[in-house]
Amino acid sequence: MTNEELKTDVLIVGGGPVGLTLAMDLASRGVKVVIAEIRRYAEPPNVKCNHVAARTMEVFRRLGVAQKLRDTGLPADHPNDVAFRTAVTGIELTRIPIPCRRDRYTETQGPDAWWPTPEPPHRINQIFLEPVLLEHTAALPGVTLLNRTQVTDFTQDDDGVVATAADLDAGTTRRIRARYMVGCDGGASGVRKQIGARLEGTAVIQRVQSTYIRAPQLRAMIPGKPAWSYYAVNPRRCGTMFAIDGHETWLVHNHLNPDEPEFDSVDRDRSIREILGVGPDFAYEVISKEDWVGRRLVADRFRNGRVFLAGDAAHLWVPYAGYGMNAGIADAVNLSWLLAARVQGWADERILDAYEAERQPITEQVSQFAMDHAQKMIRARRAVPQNIEAPGAEGDALRAEIGREAYELNVQQFCCGGLNFGYFYTGSPIIETDGEAPPAYSMGGFTPSTVPGCRAPHFWLADGRSLYDAFGPGYTLLRFDRRTQVAALEQAAQQCGMSVALVDVDAPEVPTAYRHRLVLCRADQHVAWRGDRLPADVAALVARLRGMAPAGA
Repeated sequence: MTNEELKTDVLIVGGGPVGLTLAMDLASRGVKVVIAEIRRYAEPPNVKCNHVAARTMEVFRRLGVAQKLRDTGLPADHPNDVAFRTAVTGIELTRIPIPCRRDRYTETQGPDAWWPTPEPPHRINQIFLEPVLLEHTAALPGVTLLNRTQVTDFTQDDDGVVATAADLDAGTTRRIRARYMVGCDGGASGVRKQIGARLEGTAVIQRVQSTYIRAPQLRAMIPGKPAWSYYAVNPRRCGTMFAIDGHETWLVHNHLNPDEPEFDSVDRDRSIREILGVGPDFAYEVISKEDWVGRRLVADRFRNGRVFLAGDAAHLWVPYAGYGMNAGIADAVNLSWLLAARVQGWADERILDAYEAERQPITEQVSQFAMDHAQKMIRARRAVPQNIEAPGAEGDALRAEIGREAYELNVQQFCCGGLNFGYFYTGSPIIETDGEAPPAYSMGGFTPSTVPGCRAPHFWLADGRSLYDAFGPGYTLLRFDRRTQVAALEQAAQQCGMSVALVDVDAPEVPTAYRHRLVLCRADQHVAWRGDRLPADVAALVARLRGMAPAGA
């Protein structure tokens, strides 16, 4: 049985954090959205993501959910530190200090406390994150959420996409006609398979035996200051544990060695006890098994006509630096404003070429950073000395040295400023380059820059607002000298319906990266053009911004 056809602007396949963020962003731009999700409404997700990056929190600030997210997760006073120990209950080797959420906006000490952002990172597990996003999205006008619905097939024509969707409970099917469709349906993406895209890269970097447990007595057994994450380093077993609720639930990752090729290669219970540093009498409950494989796979294309891929459907990699979900959300906000530009009618269809041109190279870069770090961690785990737990001065000296090495290696992934603020887009058809190369970045390091393609460096305005709070829904022109004439750009934009918000900058302190009188920023806060005056051919600039000029023109 087939129900009446449902029509929408954008069909999103998959209602996880990436799909929900895409829907929120599109709805904020007046775009009608249908989300097809195979799970029941509010069905709990897997215990996966534990970290929301600063760039992602900037997105959630704009969408009005940042504070809601800050108010959930770990207790407000629970440290977000990363502790390295011989076992969770053993001897501490070093610690990366990260403020609790209560102090996140005010703390000035620590490796990520200085970051130039209105929204620092937030440590929160997906089981707390996703319900907030779902509740917010479901209440938005223009969003239709279809739960227990699976897109089984689709076709494309000149006007859009027609998908066949099965109601998994009723046994019926319906047609959904959309102008565009986005597959946010995870690593096993059916959308990716149907457009013929292939994942390429390294299929297996490491297997991790992961267990979600309830252990109410554990927190009292851990000496010293609590932490969000614990790295256990000993000759018997190396692993990682994350505090989920800050009281009694924990996620324990047992990193399997190269000679342990299967998830059942080692005894799960014994490994958990060796990572925790507890004896056979310690009682805990297994809530679920969450075993996973670390990979480095990137789709060979992110698009086929009117169908796009985002998130795990487009890329999978080891979750070092917490950039699985966060990279997917970066996909979503990159794609959203481009789709909205088409639906709103002011941009050419070619503006959509920017999505793959921009996001696929960044995905490749980030996945290489993550894989490189994974390989270094694997080597470090292999090199754990047998006497790391030895008492006395010799043992203390050894542990201090291993602690220094662990801090230097890992502070860049847990305080990954480069991945948040350093990445840039090159080769994009909608960015007007000016000959200056963007500054290089690493996982942890970056140089703020206004080179077109870079993220516009953040600063606070005189009225106390974040610079980004002043951005409009489309393009935003920052003017640092009111005498600079911009009327020609405003008029050209108005004639074609392109939104350009003018912000005359009034700020007590502006980053030195702003060397030009005019900086034109996109909806996703990346710089599109800059100069000391408008170009002689304003029409050509507007054409590029609308996707009407070929790359390199």
